[in-house]
Amino acid sequence: AARAMARPYLNVFKHFRVEEWKRSAREGDVAALTDAKLKGTVYRIRGSVPASNYLQLPRTGTQSLGLAGRYLYLLFRPMPRKHFLVHLDVATEENRVIRISFSTLFKEFKSTATWLQFPFLFGVEAAAPGRDVPPAPADTRWTCLVLDLPSILSLYLSRRYSHLKGVKLCSNLLVKNLCTSDLVFDPGVTFSEAQRADLACRGVAPMPREMAFPVPKGEKWHDLYDYIRYSLLLNPPTRRPPRSPGKSNLRNDRSGQTWGLEQRHFGHPNSSQWGRRVPRSGDLSPASRRDGAVCWVGFFQTFLPDPILKLRMIIGFGGCSTKWALWTRNNAAVVYPCHAVIVTLQIQTGEQRFFVGHTDKVSALAFNRDSTLLASAQAGPLSVVRLWGFSTGTCLSLFKTHVASSCSFSYSGGVLCGVGKDGHGKTMVVVWNTAQVTRGGEVAVLAKAHTDVDIQALKVAFFDDTRMVSCGRDSIRLWRVRSGALRSCPVNLGEYHSLEFTDLAFEDGHVAERDFVCSKSGHVLEVDYKNVCVRSVRRLLPAEPRGCPRQDRAGPGIAINSISFSSTFCATGSEDGYLRLWPLDFSAVLLEAEHKAPVSSVCISPDSRKVLCTTVAGNVGYLTIQSQDYNTLMRSHQDSVLAFSVEGLWKQMATVSQDGTIRVWDLVSMQQLYDFTAADETPSAVAFHPTRRILACGFDGGMVRTFCLTASDLLVEHKQHRTVITGLTFSPDGNFMFSSCLQGTLALYSCVAQKSHVLRVLGNVVARDAGSGPDALVVSGDSRLLAFVGPSKYVVTVMEACSLDELLRVDISILNLNSTALDSALRVCFAPVPRGELLVSTSSNKILVLDAKTGRLVREVSPVHKVSCSSLALSKDGWYLLTAGDRVIKVWDYGMCALSQVYIGHSEPVRQVAFTPDQRHVISVGDAIFLWDFLALPAERSPQGGSEKRKDASETPRQTVPLPLLSSPPCLDVSSGPDRAVLPELILSQCLFFLQNFLSPPAGSEVLNLKAVIGYNGNGRGNMVWNPDTGFFAYTCGCVIVVEDLHSGSQHHWLGHSEEISTLAVSHDAQVLASASGKRSGDSHCQICIWNVQDGLCAANLFHHETQVQAMAFSRDDRFLVTLGDDQTIALWNTSTYKLISSTCISEPVHDVAFSPFSHRDLACVGKGAVTFWLLEQQGADVNLKVHRAPAPDVLGPVELTSLCYGANGLLYSGTNSGQICVWDTETNCCFMTWEADEGEIGVLVCGRDRLVSGSNTKRIRLWAVGAVQELRLKGPDASSSSVLLEHEITLDGTIVSAAFDDSLEMGIVGTTAGTLWYINWMESTSIRLISGHKNKVTEVCFSPDETHCATCGEDGSVRIWSLGSTELVVQFQVLNQSCQCLAWKPCPVAAWGAENQHVVAGYSDGTVRVFSISRTEMELKMHPHAVALTAVAYSTDGEMILSGGKDGLVAVSSPHTGMTIHVLTEHKGSPITVLQCTRKQYRDFGVEGGELWLATSLDRRVSVWASDWLKDKCELLDWLSFPAPAGPEGLGGLPPSLAAFCPWEPGTLVYVGFGMQKEALFYNLHKKQVVEKISLPYFATSLSLSPAAHFMAVGFGERLLRLLRCPTGEAQDYAGHDDVVHLCRFAPSGRCLLTASHSAVLLWELTGS
Repeated sequence: AARAMARPYLNVFKHFRVEEWKRSAREGDVAALTDAKLKGTVYRIRGSVPASNYLQLPRTGTQSLGLAGRYLYLLFRPMPRKHFLVHLDVATEENRVIRISFSTLFKEFKSTATWLQFPFLFGVEAAAPGRDVPPAPADTRWTCLVLDLPSILSLYLSRRYSHLKGVKLCSNLLVKNLCTSDLVFDPGVTFSEAQRADLACRGVAPMPREMAFPVPKGEKWHDLYDYIRYSLLLNPPTRRPPRSPGKSNLRNDRSGQTWGLEQRHFGHPNSSQWGRRVPRSGDLSPASRRDGAVCWVGFFQTFLPDPILKLRMIIGFGGCSTKWALWTRNNAAVVYPCHAVIVTLQIQTGEQRFFVGHTDKVSALAFNRDSTLLASAQAGPLSVVRLWGFSTGTCLSLFKTHVASSCSFSYSGGVLCGVGKDGHGKTMVVVWNTAQVTRGGEVAVLAKAHTDVDIQALKVAFFDDTRMVSCGRDSIRLWRVRSGALRSCPVNLGEYHSLEFTDLAFEDGHVAERDFVCSKSGHVLEVDYKNVCVRSVRRLLPAEPRGCPRQDRAGPGIAINSISFSSTFCATGSEDGYLRLWPLDFSAVLLEAEHKAPVSSVCISPDSRKVLCTTVAGNVGYLTIQSQDYNTLMRSHQDSVLAFSVEGLWKQMATVSQDGTIRVWDLVSMQQLYDFTAADETPSAVAFHPTRRILACGFDGGMVRTFCLTASDLLVEHKQHRTVITGLTFSPDGNFMFSSCLQGTLALYSCVAQKSHVLRVLGNVVARDAGSGPDALVVSGDSRLLAFVGPSKYVVTVMEACSLDELLRVDISILNLNSTALDSALRVCFAPVPRGELLVSTSSNKILVLDAKTGRLVREVSPVHKVSCSSLALSKDGWYLLTAGDRVIKVWDYGMCALSQVYIGHSEPVRQVAFTPDQRHVISVGDAIFLWDFLALPAERSPQGGSEKRKDASETPRQTVPLPLLSSPPCLDVSSGPDRAVLPELILSQCLFFLQNFLSPPAGSEVLNLKAVIGYNGNGRGNMVWNPDTGFFAYTCGCVIVVEDLHSGSQHHWLGHSEEISTLAVSHDAQVLASASGKRSGDSHCQICIWNVQDGLCAANLFHHETQVQAMAFSRDDRFLVTLGDDQTIALWNTSTYKLISSTCISEPVHDVAFSPFSHRDLACVGKGAVTFWLLEQQGADVNLKVHRAPAPDVLGPVELTSLCYGANGLLYSGTNSGQICVWDTETNCCFMTWEADEGEIGVLVCGRDRLVSGSNTKRIRLWAVGAVQELRLKGPDASSSSVLLEHEITLDGTIVSAAFDDSLEMGIVGTTAGTLWYINWMESTSIRLISGHKNKVTEVCFSPDETHCATCGEDGSVRIWSLGSTELVVQFQVLNQSCQCLAWKPCPVAAWGAENQHVVAGYSDGTVRVFSISRTEMELKMHPHAVALTAVAYSTDGEMILSGGKDGLVAVSSPHTGMTIHVLTEHKGSPITVLQCTRKQYRDFGVEGGELWLATSLDRRVSVWASDWLKDKCELLDWLSFPAPAGPEGLGGLPPSLAAFCPWEPGTLVYVGFGMQKEALFYNLHKKQVVEKISLPYFATSLSLSPAAHFMAVGFGERLLRLLRCPTGEAQDYAGHDDVVHLCRFAPSGRCLLTASHSAVLLWELTGS
């Protein structure tokens, strides 16, 4: 009952009626009075002696409150300049009463088995132990103290909390109330804020009103009161503190508290260690923040998600010993120690479960008979034994003991015995009673004894819990507990008294008391337990040679390390590496399995079908007897792991260890793939090549070797060093490798070719005394900078990576002027490139954040660890920092480095910690290899933990772009170029296309003006042009050519095509632009438009190619234009008359064409396996073409040449579909050189001077230095490609389809298939998004209420917010693996418009609805009201409700504040909802209550109209419309949608369009219940929108036509510009703008003539 009462909370003072003093007690000066600030009754407790002045609940100590709520809330105020004391009596599940006290009287934290004493500190006083703690200050405030009672008991006493028994409040303090609850109450959050943030699902709620402190209007709770929360494993406050740098310390003064508290995960150390490790760990401190955050106390401040790491797998076995591995009772899993962690491994799935709590290596394990109780012993100076409930993984008991080498349970599990060495080195045997431990009882010592004999193994007899057997060197002893004493007697061994006995086992299931003991000499002794003698002796020998009887043999026997028995056979593990199975009489070997290392233990499974085996080399495996198969479960290093390297493409990891091995692991399965060793050398460093399957390793002798993993071969050895390799790394682009040694030598290698070679070696540049480590050399993410500690340990040096030229030196020792000791650098790490920061860990346990260019100290974090930081790594997104120190790993919020989470588990110092390339995991190495799941995935960074992701730096909208010219582009004069006279009869009409019903508006009377186009056509090729000399910049979007001013961003639109434009070409003087598109309806040829750049008019239309034109080029003198079609036709045109000069059809596919920049007579094209060279010969008016076909080199095999460009001095470069670039001599038409330039098809090549740019379908654009190619021309086919160097590389968001650069190739513009145009600057290695758009179909568009922005969503799952002024992308929300089908902007009056009110709701294909905050760029709410894909979504007129319609016809009404679905309407069930729209109405209009009118339209031509009053939860059907249609539509591929909208200028009227008897728009009056007007349409409509201002109706059609109708006259104007169905059109709220969408293109129109 009490537990039920505590939910959601229990007001203790009210429930127990404190004011009546019947169920409570008071002593001394205790009085009730009214507090003016709180405006209510409080209790004052004062007096000089706390024991004589108190308020107590319940009245007597024999009674109990019985309150089971997790959290206790105490609302109190300490009296100024006085001490106070509070006692809490809590009961554990074992019915033990623990007192928890906190007071300003306590000098330090103290802990006993029944009492926890916490000092309560004020201000910044950090009282040392033993020093007096000051009383409360004069300015004390009312405080809300929150205590997590279960966590406190678990942390300090390892007890499980049951209930609160009593409370005693002693002088001097004022108390308002007490409260218990299972909820986390945040006093600074209002009820409405909690509903909007959906805090209830996270266990957080606003403070109940009767418990809350009053807050005057305009004030903030945290400015008036203190909030202290003492908790262990809680989520942090609901509002994340701001990201600002701060030092990691705790200050309790209210004016400037910083956050410096940490949280430990993965096991709770025992109380004594926590007390010594952090003496002040129990201090309670009042503190508040002026910014509204909450104070956390102890090791509890953290960040989301919490925990951020979850241990997934450990690669390792043993640590202290390799002889402990056990079967579980169900035969499905094995249990073994890995240093300080106990691992349970499922043999079928490989999943691991962990038992954590030991602080040193686990030295022994034991199971009871049914595997419900697990005992583990810990070695080291703090040797302990832990008893675990195996099924739950909880520690049931912990006790100190000297037992560490062996332990054994009795058959029943009621007795545990163990062996170890005491403090004097004597062997001690202890027996415990564990019968009550599973029921919460204590573990008691039954008996213990000291002995001088050696004991290697000790086991309890299965037939008697009081009897035990031990064996060791020269002895076998029988033990017995009797009358509280442990006594033993030796077994008479006779002639075998000098043997070294290693293990013993009882015959399983045998009624006789038979015990077998094995030895190093191969003897197996059967012991007679009753007669205390040896019954029989057998000596096991290796397999005998043929023809030699066993009894005639002599020699050494099998050195047996372990023995195990079942009811039918015996298993032995021996020093020779064999696991052998024997019959019970040991007459012959039944089965054996050989290992490379000695077998340390064997264990037969309970079902006798498998045998578990471990080796001293760290391997664990099992033999399946029936199938005779051997399965290896775990391979591990035999010694500490020194370093690792992770490779992202093939998901592999390489490690090096002090055991002398190099091992390569599969990151997915964590199975070992390769194992390398070097004779007489120990590896010290390792690094994976970032793009190739090449592994580099450094050794202690100074050698650096590279291996090819594909061929398992040694590639090359480098001998630039003479001592231990301390640093080894590759640059991220894979072009360079760096190594350093203990003598300070630094070497640079080129890795462009598979076999690396040395470029430069520098001596005495790396610090000799800095020590070795995996982070000794680090390279920046853009591969431009190299950093390391050196030449001394006080200096950090930054060099240019490609040359080792020194750029910067920073003296670390002088950065802290207040320190008396010199600070030295230990490790360095680069932040992601956009930040430009370098992190340095120092010997004073700090991390310094430096500016990587200037060396300026940006900030510092201190202290990081209690010892020096051994490794640090920053995530690729720059959000999280990993550090390792001693045995601890910390994860830091890099933006606010005072926040960290701490993870334990390693028993030795952590050598290295790092993220995997995909940032999904963290790897740490030291005693073993730990693989952690990183729970803050890049794709799940939204506050709700969904799949929405933040945009990374590469996806930011256009920034300030370095432009090619400082002034505006010059005015182009047509007379400055050659004669461009165009014959009048060849100038075709500039009308876009002629539809039978196209009503073009008269010139000058157009109502719509195309203002902007959002998007870029990534389906084309070469469909972007930029002339750096004139600044002319044009690209295509659908069938529109967009000419944009790069300075101002203004657009001009050239409309002349009806189909999607495939390619562009601009003349060399930038006076003429040619554009080509596919065939329009009814035409037999594709269209090529010739544009006058100066006025944007179409000068000519050319028709020749029957299929799409894929490439065009102007000759050097602009006299000719060559066009290339998919129909393998090459056409040559005269640009003076635009007459066709020549046309040739080639027998093989052709992919690209280009004119020579040196002669207008030469051109070339590339296709299947060859380059075709053309020569123009002109005789008078006739032009002839001479052709020479040059096949590609045979070494390339069957290949497609996909791109080409001319270089300097008669060179031609061509790219292939397999990633090679060929260099051709145009004088001899021969290829003299090739090189591997990429892994995919190269579709773009641009050459300028001695540089070449290549772009491929691997999304990479690369810059090559080809200056040396000209010199290799004379060598012919023997030319080497090693002289071609890769200078830069940038990865973009899609296949490269277009590129334009300046003459020096320093900057340019690149287009990708993702619909993005990027500005590229090679000098700065930057890529900035210029133009972006949707790659797939746009599914909805809408305006913001203030019309400054618009939102679009698409099938790619993105929601994008655009600025209408600049048409730039402002925010993008991405949901992976889902399609966004619909969206709506939250309505808000312009007068009340603010950043916090900007929200967008979107519906997705998985049936979810997500609400995004534009100002905070995050998802605020996720709902799942539908089981199928959404098709429509809308806000109510006041924005308080969300209406959503699904593909199944259901309409849901949901609250964006609570996330709850209030109504589900099924009237349209079975047909997808196409439209949802809301509008306002008079409250009692139409005879129903409610101020809102809304409609739903479904695809089956039905419209329902509803009246709603959301505040009264009313939703009433007002009208139901169903429109007729012919039975069998003909000529329609799919039915057009049914669309309806309220008429803004005719209240009570709606407009409907859709498939019906006639092509018309119907105006239906809700008052008259009839159609009052019809407007004829040329086609069935596909989109509809009505202007809220003027009487305009916009209708889109599948015929790519947009019609603007003036109502009610029906006067129409038609507009083109769309290359597909106009499936969306939306007026702005003011009616001044219109958005239309056609597939992926979005067009913004202005209404000018209205």
